[in-house]
Order: sequence, then structure tokens, then C-alpha cells
Amino acid sequence: MNSPIVEAIGQILQDKSLDRDAFREIIESVFHAMIKKKYGNAENFDVIFNIDKGDIEIFCEKEIVDDDDVADPVTQMPLSRALKLDPDLDIGDTYAELVNIEEFGRRLVMTARQNLTQKIREIEKENIFNEFSARLGEIVTGEIHQINRKEIRVHLDRYEALMPKSEQVYNEKYIRGKAVRSVIKEVRRTTKDPEVIISRAAPEFVTRLFELEVPEIFDNIIEIMGVAREAGDRTKIAVRSHDKRIDPVGACVGMKGIRIQAIVRELGGEKIDIIHWSADPEIYVKRAMSPATPLLVVYDQDSATATVVVPDDQIQFAIGKRGQNLRLASELTSVPIEPIKESEYLAPEPLQISEVTELDDETKSRLIEAGFETADDILDAGDVKVMEATKFELGRVRQILDVLNTYFVTDEEPADKTEPETRDAASEAPADSKFEG
Repeated sequence: MNSPIVEAIGQILQDKSLDRDAFREIIESVFHAMIKKKYGNAENFDVIFNIDKGDIEIFCEKEIVDDDDVADPVTQMPLSRALKLDPDLDIGDTYAELVNIEEFGRRLVMTARQNLTQKIREIEKENIFNEFSARLGEIVTGEIHQINRKEIRVHLDRYEALMPKSEQVYNEKYIRGKAVRSVIKEVRRTTKDPEVIISRAAPEFVTRLFELEVPEIFDNIIEIMGVAREAGDRTKIAVRSHDKRIDPVGACVGMKGIRIQAIVRELGGEKIDIIHWSADPEIYVKRAMSPATPLLVVYDQDSATATVVVPDDQIQFAIGKRGQNLRLASELTSVPIEPIKESEYLAPEPLQISEVTELDDETKSRLIEAGFETADDILDAGDVKVMEATKFELGRVRQILDVLNTYFVTDEEPADKTEPETRDAASEAPADSKFEG
């Protein structure tokens, strides 16, 4: 059957890789719609599609009636005509007559061809969406073929993927025609073709690289418990081992660092902190603060927050450039972290006026109302300012100062040089700044 629509079907079969049963259903539905539009009814029509040859046959089943009784030529055939086709036919029999597609007219055939092409495109779009949805999180390699300010377009086999600006690494240089590795992050439905979104900035990209480079992760011996990343600068990844004989951090680093070096090269030199995961939040937070080594971690169960005590000379490493290390540690552990210098943590709490038992309640109240809440406030102000603020007499103010001074230890007494010098070996041992929290 040589017609534009049949030729179009043959071309589609050559160019497209579609499911055969689904394609057959589309062809039949398109032709039934064409038949219904011409004849008003398609119930007595059969469409036979040979998918191997791309050939279509349409049959119309008609009841044989007497020549004078033909009321509907679409469903009935006069006996005289039926006998010319088959001498054995008789009134009441049914005959399947072959319909020539050309009878539908050029306009109707072209409309059917357009409908067929549209349905094929819909199937293709659905196939693309389903295929890439099933591949979410997979690392792919494609060739960059277009770069603009908003996105990079990358060829993946016969499809095109998009890498938006937000999924690019800010300090990487992308060159047209070069191959690029990325992870499939998202598939979006659009009015046109589905958009396949790929990423090099997503934490999932680092996760998949570790799965490729570390066989123990792929085999589920080592598990990745979390990833926090600021692409192009630093990544923190927490791992645990399901086999006590295997060190998860050592396995990720590899012999002489070969595994981690391969990942760092792919990420363009991005720093990676591999953290040994722990169910204890204090230990986990302490490890996550790398490269700083906290002296102490205090975890508050009620607020689910942590205070980290860091040596004064490591506070800059604990916070990181523009707060990056602190942000990543908090994100990795899901715990808000407040760093504090060791000197501040060890500093004595200020003496509150309300805690001075030698002063009566009225004196305490007048001092506090005047804005002196701690002993330091009063001692720093001096007797004149306290007298002016509280309206106490000068003698009373000096009595208060004498009482407060008794709370502070002075080093004015000379050391007794007659006693032999003693040395505590334990006190001279260097402090271990790497103890487990």
C-alpha cells in the first residue's frame, strides 16, 4: 500500500527504536481515528499492521443484503457486488472488504500522518524520561558542545543533557569539544523534550566517585554515612565499616593514597576530609572538625547542639575560610556547632553581685539597679563612680570594695624559698591534644 502515511511509518521504523507492541497500538489508534472521522463510526473496521514490513491493511466488515435493502453502504454490501467478489456469498453473510487508503483523501491522510508523528514524539519523550529517571545518580561522560552564561549543553550518546550554572564548579574551566564527567541529578518534564540535568557540584558526584574508586564501598563493606560539600573548595565525607578488620578511612585513602588521589584529580584539587563516622555525637563532631583537633566537645541533648573547645592557635582552622569548615562540619553531623577558644573556656565565670553573701539584700538590689551586676563591674568602676550611681556614702562604698576584693586571689606573697624545690614529672609531660572526646 503505497501512500505518504505508509512511507512515513517505514521511515519511523528505520530511525526509531520503539517498543513494537506500543508502536502497533499507536498505528491502529491513529487509523481508527481517521476512519471514525470519515465514516462517523469505526466499529466494523479492522486495521492490520505488519510491523516487519511497515505495511497497513484496513478491512471493513459488511453484511450482505439484497440490492434493494442497502440502507448503509458503510456496514452493508449489495448481493450483486458481493457475488462478483466471491460467488459463494449469500444474503446474511459477512464480507471483509479491503479499503484503499487513498479513499480517505489527501488531507485526512496528512492529518493522520501528523497525529502519528506527534504520538511517536510523545512516546520518545516518555522513553527518555523513564530511561534517565532510572539512571539518577549515575556517573556519565559526555562531550561539551555548547557553552553559555546560564548552562552548558553536553551530548550523552544520542541525547542532550544540561549542566546549569548552579551545578558547575565555580573554579573549573569548561572547553567546547572536551569530554566531561558528571552525575545525573534530575530529569524534568517540559513541553518539549525532557531536560536531563547533570552536575559536577552535587555531593552525589563525590559519593559516586568514591563508589567507583573504592571496591569496599561498592560491595557494601564500607558505607558512606554522609557527605557535606562546597564544590571546588572542600568536601567532608563520613564513612563506617561493617567489617571490624577493615579501616574505613584507610580503605578510602588507598595504598600510598592512590584512591583518594584519583578522586582529588577528578575534582580539580578539591580538599577532601574523610571522617570515621561514630554514633556518639561528641566523637562524631570532634572528628568532623578536622583539620582542627578539638580538646573537648560538649553536646547538649536538649538543644541537639555542640560546643567545641579548640586550642587558641587552631581556632582559625576550626572555623575555616569564611566559616567554611564550621559550616561543613555542622552539615555533615546535622549538629549546630559553636567553637570556643580554650582560653575563653577556662576563664573563670564573673562573680555575680547576687552571689556575694557578705552583702545584705538591700545593698545588692541598689548595686544591681545602678547597673553593677558583677564584682568586676564595681571594681572596674572605682569608688567615686559607684558612689555617684548608688548614692551610697564613700565609706560604705569602700566597705563594699573591701568585701569584693577578698574574693580574688593575689600573688603578692613571696614564695617560701626555704622549702626544697619539687618537680612533678606528670605535670611536665606534654598535653595530648588528640585525645578522643
